[in-house]
Amino acid sequence: MAEQEKTVAKKTKKSQKKEQTLVIVESPAKAKTIEHYLGTGYVVKASMGHLIDLPKSRIAIDVENNFEPEYITVRGRAKLLKELQKDAKNSTHVFLASDPDREGEAIAWHLNHVLSEKTKADIKRIEFNEITPLAIKEAVKHPREIDEARVNAQKARRVLDRLVGYNLSPLLWKKVKNGLSAGRVQSVALRLICEREQEVENFIPEEYWTLDADFMKGRTKFTAQLTQYKDTKPELKNENAVKEIISEIQNSTCVVKDIKETEKTVRPKAPFTTSKLQQASANRLGYTSRKTMQIAQQLYEGIQIGSTRVGLITYMRTDSTRISQTAIDDVRDWISKNYPEDLPAEKIEYAVGKSAQDAHEAIRPTYVKYTPDSVKEYLTRDQHRLYSIIWERFVSCQMNNAKTKTTSVDIQAGDALFRVSASKLSHKGFYNVIKTLSSKEDVTGNLPSLKIGEEVKSDKFYPEQHFTQGPSRYTDASMVKTLEEKGIGRPSTYAPIISVLLDRYYVTRSNKQLVPTMLGKIICKILVESFPEVINEEFTSEVENDLDKVEQNQLVWNNMIGDFFGPFKNRLDEVTEKAESLKGTLDEPTDMLCEKCGKPMVKKLGRFGYFLACSGFPECHNTKSIPLAKCPRKGCNGSIVARKTKGRGKEFYGCTNYPECDFISHFKPIDVYCPKCGWFLVEKFDKKNGTYKSCINPDCDYLHSAEDSVAAETAGEIPASGEVSKE
Repeated sequence: MAEQEKTVAKKTKKSQKKEQTLVIVESPAKAKTIEHYLGTGYVVKASMGHLIDLPKSRIAIDVENNFEPEYITVRGRAKLLKELQKDAKNSTHVFLASDPDREGEAIAWHLNHVLSEKTKADIKRIEFNEITPLAIKEAVKHPREIDEARVNAQKARRVLDRLVGYNLSPLLWKKVKNGLSAGRVQSVALRLICEREQEVENFIPEEYWTLDADFMKGRTKFTAQLTQYKDTKPELKNENAVKEIISEIQNSTCVVKDIKETEKTVRPKAPFTTSKLQQASANRLGYTSRKTMQIAQQLYEGIQIGSTRVGLITYMRTDSTRISQTAIDDVRDWISKNYPEDLPAEKIEYAVGKSAQDAHEAIRPTYVKYTPDSVKEYLTRDQHRLYSIIWERFVSCQMNNAKTKTTSVDIQAGDALFRVSASKLSHKGFYNVIKTLSSKEDVTGNLPSLKIGEEVKSDKFYPEQHFTQGPSRYTDASMVKTLEEKGIGRPSTYAPIISVLLDRYYVTRSNKQLVPTMLGKIICKILVESFPEVINEEFTSEVENDLDKVEQNQLVWNNMIGDFFGPFKNRLDEVTEKAESLKGTLDEPTDMLCEKCGKPMVKKLGRFGYFLACSGFPECHNTKSIPLAKCPRKGCNGSIVARKTKGRGKEFYGCTNYPECDFISHFKPIDVYCPKCGWFLVEKFDKKNGTYKSCINPDCDYLHSAEDSVAAETAGEIPASGEVSKE
């Protein structure tokens, strides 16, 4: 009898063990949040991304057999895969809950394939746009089959990128140097950055001046700017032109000629898409695209808020401004309680872009009740700042318009007309919830009470020199905006595109601007000249459209790849055979001798730019920095080279004759010398003037204007550093 009870108990225990549901997500953080919501009977595990993928060591695409990819278990993931197979074997149901995009669908597809070999459990796909108890439970109630079309779209992208990258990279090894790599989308982005850099380098600033004046009404002072002189817009090209105007009007009677008041309606902006979040984060918070997406991932996957774990925002990879009805009801309820006078009669809808896939909602907080202030203590500073702009943008998008009142006053002083404007909010509307996203431009200054015909007193004139600004280099924000506008990449790829270029050192960041390296310029030149049909924005945009068609079952992925690969392979063979190799040609002999062995030094291009190496390599391993300019100190024949500080390794530029000569510059020299004093020029950057060229001599006011540039070109030789009189 006792034996019978033990057998029954074992069977009962075994049947209870099988009554579990395995849920597989991508990350441990997400697993922790979801497990908290589902409770007993569910086991939530993380796949840590892709477990099955293409090998890194070879191309692994069968071009003779419909471009079928050869997948393998990712190195180092075999143990995890076996653990998931074991968990699946002990489960009655398996839910594949990877991210709700093409990449996530492909992860689910691979998992379905390898798990079904080891278990008889019912395997289904679930997806959710936000990690909340309601969303997770609804997803579990409505499992579905794997979306083969979406998987094929991911497969097509993966195969296409592999065919391009693994064919172009060996070409670069053969023609330039070993270890280089090229990507289909990244190379187009590199082209955009290099073309912009060419525009920046070719631009020659032109001098112009502005004239401001302080006016007094009683004891109240306000500043206005010259807008007209003798009924026309003044063209102040030099200081003399400004001085002439000042001398003519400084004793003139100053009268209020006109006062205009205008009201402007300011509409709230749509909730964030991925690209708009990255742009706002870069502009407002100074975050890179990569950092923005990393923080957003943390907010999406779950944060411990007191005793509850909460996914604070919806899925952060989206190109849609669509908002669910549940979220609309939630935000309108919150506004009605906190700002009832700014609740519109109806919900506000925003148009979705023409090229948007509209697969997911806009990025928004999952619960409006979690205001930035209420969760601040649970978040890191970076998490709180990013969450704040997401929350503000979403809540404000469903509030009434704001209204601004602008007063513009014209002051007549002789033949000169000065204008001053001031704006203030006449109705705050959605600005009630805008804090982190607020702009200094929203409200500008105050003016004294003035009347037309009233006299005011001129107090002081402020002539100021400026130089026209050329095209701006790309920043993370403007790069993402351009990629989106040109249809290059998708929300999930904007940040990786920039990151890959930086990691390969084809591009560097300087003052938050993306600057191509010499290596990047050379690679771009070769690829664009050799493959103009592939390394261009039109082709890349067409590919994105074709991938969308594959996902919508309107195009067969193998056919799409086949149409591309034939012409590409023919061109590749032609370039490989005919293109001249640059190997060795990038090495320039110099007249400098190696101080270790006496052999000539050679200028070489490395991963981090040019450097000097001994021609006696491999017997002699001596290398050193390239001289960037002549030392401007009188009597010093040294050169300026890049150096790094101890500890943090911050770069600066100093003389090779140190310690005898202690000249240093914190700005990188450019190989151009000042026509006024002979010191080298540097490139500077500030928010007011952007990027501009300037003389490093603190006693020289030379800025790189068009007039001076022409003078320098026609003046003949630049004075040598030994002839410079300034210390």
